[in-house]
Amino acid sequence: MKDITIINACCDLGVHVYGADLGPELITKDMGVKNIETIKAKQYQKQLEPENKEKNLEGVNEFNTRLYQKVQEVIQKGNFPMTIGGDHSIAIASALASISQYNNMGIIWLDSHGDFNTFETTMSGNLHGLPLAVITHYEENKLNIFHNGNYYPCQNTVIVGARDLDPLEKENIKKSGITVFTTEDIKREGAQEICRKAFEIATNGTNGIHVSYDIDLIDPEIAPGVSIPATDGINLEEAYELVDVIIQNKKYIKSLDIVEFNPLKDKERVTEKITKTICHKLYDNLLKNG
Repeated sequence: MKDITIINACCDLGVHVYGADLGPELITKDMGVKNIETIKAKQYQKQLEPENKEKNLEGVNEFNTRLYQKVQEVIQKGNFPMTIGGDHSIAIASALASISQYNNMGIIWLDSHGDFNTFETTMSGNLHGLPLAVITHYEENKLNIFHNGNYYPCQNTVIVGARDLDPLEKENIKKSGITVFTTEDIKREGAQEICRKAFEIATNGTNGIHVSYDIDLIDPEIAPGVSIPATDGINLEEAYELVDVIIQNKKYIKSLDIVEFNPLKDKERVTEKITKTICHKLYDNLLKNG
């Protein structure tokens, strides 16, 4: 049976807020993990100018090049890569590294944001708002320079929990044809049913899927320790139900991220505890019984 390798992806260059780079090692230090790797972003003068629409592009690409190579290496050794971010720009590397090895994959993006901006539509210039567009090759340039392989088909791409989308980002999503289930959909139909539908779409005709779980999916009143909180999120029971469905469908999953925990924004370590619970539950169950 293969093992899980945890990769601490310590980078916060994809967002103008500091602190997401501190999350991974805090989450994983007491997990008792046999296989663990840590990649840290190099020290750059972080670009924060509001008018800059390519903030920290060089630093994000340098970090993601190393992360991409590490995830490939883990898969080639026969292990399962579980990447702990860091801001969501790290998923450009983790998801593209996975599809470079498995060729034809779907993706489930659990996030309050769409992360489907391009350099033309981004309002903030924060590169963690672009990764899903890059992974599906809707945004074709600049952030995929290290990748040699396929991209995720839009018909097998699903966002779960979206509730904070930029106006032009909504247009991108509509044009792309990806599937979006909102927080309202989760409240109306239930977390398990929505996640079941997401797996059905993402696995249809693919060799497996990548799952990326952003902690800001959870309401910030419950989990405040994220860089860009979005109000009116899912509750803790729903957050854990999504994890349960992920585990139930583990046979399809080839790689996984948990991202955006920011300890500098946390209150009384409540988000840290929630993120640890999610990570432990996934780590303990994803490869159990093969």
